[in-house]
Amino acid sequence: MEISQTEEKELSVDILEIKKEILKMIWLAQSGHPGGSLSCISLIYILYKNIMNIDSNNPNWEDRDIFILSKGHAAPALYAVLSKVGFIKKEDLFTLRKFGSKLQGHPTKNLKLGIEISTGSLGMGFSTSIGCALAAKLDNKDKKIFALLGDGELNEGVIWEAAMAASHYKLDNLIAVIDRNGIQSDGSTEEIMALEPLADKWKAFGWHVIEIDGSNIKDIINGFEKACNTFRKPTVIISYLIKGSDVSFMEHTKKYHGKPPNKEEYEIAITEIDKQIKRIQGDL
Repeated sequence: MEISQTEEKELSVDILEIKKEILKMIWLAQSGHPGGSLSCISLIYILYKNIMNIDSNNPNWEDRDIFILSKGHAAPALYAVLSKVGFIKKEDLFTLRKFGSKLQGHPTKNLKLGIEISTGSLGMGFSTSIGCALAAKLDNKDKKIFALLGDGELNEGVIWEAAMAASHYKLDNLIAVIDRNGIQSDGSTEEIMALEPLADKWKAFGWHVIEIDGSNIKDIINGFEKACNTFRKPTVIISYLIKGSDVSFMEHTKKYHGKPPNKEEYEIAITEIDKQIKRIQGDL
């Protein structure tokens, strides 16, 4: 899929606008995970906007593609995208983590809202994606299953058990995407439990590996298209990203993994993002 420079800039503005929604949700709730939500939003939005076959008017459509947020703590990113594509009302975003809200701190299955499964216990969403992909194969359904994992999540042993099963069953309808931002809740992934050489590990488990720059829209789209055209084996896209991206004081730090901004920090973050939006819009 070729996109024009104008389309690329429009997608960039959309992603920045969504980041503002994420920050507002977490600030109002005074609870949530901004760092990992900001890092992965480009992946989720482009999946829903440009890649997946979905219909917000028919959320139970049997032939829909399925997205599973295995790193469930990044729920604000998923909710904001689902709002952008028509599943969730915008005003409902700001009920995040509040009593009686359908938008909990981790996704709770609700097909009407486009939430396929409940996730949060790391590793479980990815395991479920293998079951969904195998079921689609058995039912002769032409559909893709996408699972987004955090790199800290790869510490879980169940990830590698699931990876081995997916390769064994040749689940070429399964695409795993790793938010490779290098930081988990307690610090650097390489200090806590070294993952590198990460690409070689997945290759050894029988996966087709694609590495992309997760801040480059064309690279993301090309990566997904290559993955969707891979046969006889599952694909993993290792997407190199920045924790807390586009907010200067949240970038490259564990501090805001699960810490909401205060009012002053929120206002600074919104100002920074607005400046980026104006710069891009000035070039349109």
